Amino acid sequence: MPLESWRDGTARSAITDFVDRVTTQGGPDFVEPAARVAVFDNDGTLWCEKPMPIQLDFTIQRLGEMAEEDPSLRDEQPFKAAWEKDVHWLGAAMVKHYHGDDGDLHLLMGAVTRAFDAVTVEEYDARVLSFFDRASHPTLGLPYRGCAYQPMVELLEHLEEHGFTTYIASGGDRDFMRPVAGDLYGVPPERVIGSALGLTYVPTGPTTSLVYKAAMDFFDDGPEKPVRIWSRIGRRPILSVGNSNGDLPMLAFGGTAETSTLRLLLLHDDDEREFDYVAGAEQALETARQQDWTVISMKDDWAEVFAGAGP
Repeated sequence: MPLESWRDGTARSAITDFVDRVTTQGGPDFVEPAARVAVFDNDGTLWCEKPMPIQLDFTIQRLGEMAEEDPSLRDEQPFKAAWEKDVHWLGAAMVKHYHGDDGDLHLLMGAVTRAFDAVTVEEYDARVLSFFDRASHPTLGLPYRGCAYQPMVELLEHLEEHGFTTYIASGGDRDFMRPVAGDLYGVPPERVIGSALGLTYVPTGPTTSLVYKAAMDFFDDGPEKPVRIWSRIGRRPILSVGNSNGDLPMLAFGGTAETSTLRLLLLHDDDEREFDYVAGAEQALETARQQDWTVISMKDDWAEVFAGAGP
């Protein structure tokens, strides 16, 4: 049975009906397999993003190490928040971003570029894997590898089984997601689109290296998402999934007047099994209401949230 962790309801029916329509040969909504592109946001859509995104936990551990080594950083944000383990400041920076205030986010992004300057791509990959092998969620009692949403994993699998090509299009760091996206979601690294630090090619004798530099290449959120999707894929997605205001341009970009399109917005409304919040998603929810997009209620539509965590 497909989508086993989904309860019967409007959201599940919208997905199965859409997939049936676009994959029925000879039907009016049939879409050739090559054009069956689906894009998913990551933070808050495929895995838990509260009390702060998983990548932010990884990053602040590095910022805390830097503040340990250099006491002068302890009065400078976001090193101060990392040193004091001020989760509220760090999480609020992302909420402010979704409301159009990027002041704290610019401080955070600037620190990120400093944190990984001169690190090779292989070193960074190893650091990410080490982090996922040892780190756990601060309140849910789950290892971070267990914080992927089981219903979304099933949706990715269902789409793949019906000839879709699935991509991640996230504001998170592309190279933070790539080492684990295959195991967690079945999405290979070449189908992960996200923000990225700048890279420099360094010839080192018989071998060569790609090294991060202290500068952002691009921040893949908001209006940048459709740009990056088109740049990487060259097609408009016919199915898009997000959870925040930053996903609005990606959701709006899906489909054309000639193709059937499904836009899904995940609502975090389950404070027993995950979290209950709409901060940073107000515009997305209002747009979904006005344009009749499908809103997924975590509380009502999912029989299970995390794999192995129970109903």
